[in-house]
This record gives sequence, structure tokens and C-alpha cells, in this order.
Amino acid sequence: MGAAIQDNLFTPDVIADPYSYYGRLRDEDPVHWNEPYELWVITRHDDLVWLTRHHELFSSAVFKTDPRPPYPAIDESDLGLYEYVRNYQGDQFIQHDRPEHLEMRRIVHGYFTPKSMEAWRPFVQKAVKELLDEAEEKGRMDVMRDLATPLPVLVIAQMMGVPEQDRRYVRQLAEKLLYIGRGEYDRMKPLTEGMRGMIDYVSPLVDQRIVNPGDDFISVLAGGERRGVFSRHEVLVNTSLLLLAGHETTINLICNGTLAFMRHPDQWALLKRDPAGLAKTATEECLRYDSPVVSIQRIASQDVEMRGKVLNKKDRVRWFISSANRDPAKFADPDKFDITRWPNQHVAFGNGVHHCLGATLARVEGQEVFRALAERFPDLRTETEDLEYQPSITFRSLKSLPVTWQ
Repeated sequence: MGAAIQDNLFTPDVIADPYSYYGRLRDEDPVHWNEPYELWVITRHDDLVWLTRHHELFSSAVFKTDPRPPYPAIDESDLGLYEYVRNYQGDQFIQHDRPEHLEMRRIVHGYFTPKSMEAWRPFVQKAVKELLDEAEEKGRMDVMRDLATPLPVLVIAQMMGVPEQDRRYVRQLAEKLLYIGRGEYDRMKPLTEGMRGMIDYVSPLVDQRIVNPGDDFISVLAGGERRGVFSRHEVLVNTSLLLLAGHETTINLICNGTLAFMRHPDQWALLKRDPAGLAKTATEECLRYDSPVVSIQRIASQDVEMRGKVLNKKDRVRWFISSANRDPAKFADPDKFDITRWPNQHVAFGNGVHHCLGATLARVEGQEVFRALAERFPDLRTETEDLEYQPSITFRSLKSLPVTWQ
């Protein structure tokens, strides 16, 4: 009999390699009660899909309905800041259940159609080229700092109608907002600074769009306020949601995907032979193999039985995308990085009524980055294997990824 499964989800080895830890849970105890954090850990692909398709059983209103303290723990003096975070996050539309969620999502859905997101491809191509031009002059780059972080902010700032001179500041706010998914003891301070900064920055823009709407995302949200669907605070925090959701996930797709290629030279060689032709399937495999989002939390709305266990009403439930996307019951040879894999029914963007609205845009950005890297830097390689990840069970986030091609 093997050793007992330890329940500290934030140990360095679990953060560095979630696949071994959650893979063992998937094999031995796929509906696992984690006592220290008081939550159910769900790790199988079919269970995750079932959960997402029964949204009426699992509430997305995590911040508003869960009275328990955050995990991992924060300094007691920061509990007031956590209340601010709860109120801020709780007004984002993804933190609502139906019927409110459906009404809110309808407001923004038209902006995020696949056709409209595909129209951003030329802008993405131009931004990627300019960022890689700067990197080429230096002869090396940190993929995180020089490419993956600035690219989505450039795109989102354009979507928000942010003036060019303000984009550096918006990027600084975005970096503070990333603390929402991390585990540092003092994470509430930078997080609330980012949230308050976003409120202060976006408020006058919303005032302008209420009176003089344009074709940007803030105007869409302001239109929701005029129709009585969004309150002013909901408009402000959903602008912040766009910045965070479109920022962190794309950063991770680009960094994790690039690292996967560097660690699998056969697949890098394959992509280099046909960058344009393989960009789409390669991006899907990057999304599956080392997903940008590790896990998502819900709250049980009622008692639910799964695999002979009872998830009680109000229990925390967290499903692990990274484990589901390596489930051998769903994917042949799941630990193999194969950019020709098709079909590829990963759940990197979730599933069901909360499926990620920005999925098409993230795909466009990933495709253009991987294509451009293969075309411009065929000798690309990492400068070190000594890489660290942010202490998060929400996001799969490298701290840096230095590469060279010289």
C-alpha cells in the first residue's frame, strides 16, 4: 500500500509538478476531501465535465456565499482587505449564477463572438512582430517579461479604449491583480492596490462612455448599466475582470507552451517545418498539456453524491483542469506533448455556461506567438532549467522564462 496522500496543495513540489500529485489523486481518490483547506478536489475529466454541465448544483458565487477565511491563510490584520476583495470579486459577472449570470453574459457576449475576436488577428500579429523586433535587437529575451506579459495587455488596452500613454500604468495594475490566484501570506495588499487603482482609473472612462459610447468594451459594459443590467460598481469590476482574465491566462499559454516546445525538440522541429499549418493544433496541445488555469472553485448549492461520496451543501468544490487534461480515460498517451493531436477535447477554457468568453482571442494570440517564434528564432532554447512557478493552485504561472537563439 502506498504512502498516504498529503493534503498541502502549496508545497514547492506540488506547485512545480501538479501532474504527479493530482494524477495520483485521479487514480486513487478522484473525489478527494482535503481537510486542511476544507474542499473537495475533483480530478477526472468526465467528472469535471459533469460538474460544469450541472451548474445549478454548484454555485459560482464563491466570494459572496463562502464565509470561510481565504486559503492559504493571510495575516489577521489583512482580513479587512479580504472583505474588500470579496465585495469586489463578488460583483463580477462570472461570480453570479443564473438567471443573473445569463442576463449579464448576454450584454458582453456579442463583443466576444469568434468572428469579432478573429478580427483582432492583424493587431495581434503587429504587436507580436514589434515585441520580437525589440527582443531580436538584444539577442535574448525573458518570454514572460518581454513577450507574454505585454502582448495581452496591449490587446486588452486597445479593447478598453485606453490611451497609449496610459498603457504602462494599466499593465502595472494588471500585475497587481494577478495576486488574486496566488498564495503569498501578504497577497491582499498588492491585490487591493490593483483593484482600487482600477476603480479610480476606469471610473472617468465609464462616465465618458455613458454619455458618448464607442465600440470598445467599456462602452459595452456602460450600455449594460444604461439598460439596468449592471450597477456602476459591476461595470467597474467587470472591466477589471477583462484585464485579469485576458492577461494571466494568455501569459501562461505563451510561457508554458514555449517551455513545452523547448523541452520537446522533436515537436519544435515539427512546428518549424510548417509554422502556419500547425499553429492551430499546436496551440490546442499547449492548452491541454500545460494548461494556463490549474483549477476553478465552486460552492455546492445542495447535497450532491459523486462516486459514492456526499458533497454537502455549502462545501467548497475545486476541479483541477490540469489533471482532467492529462486523464488517460480521455486522452491517449496523455503525458506526451503531441502538436498533431486531434481531436483534442481539453477543458482548458472550462465548459458549460461559464465557458471562457475570451477563448478565441487567447487562441489567436497563442497561434501568432508560436508561429512567429518558429519562423524567426529556429534555434530558440532556454537559458536555464532552474525555473520557478508562482505559488498558486488557480494559475499555472512561471515567474520567468529566459531564452536565447544565439
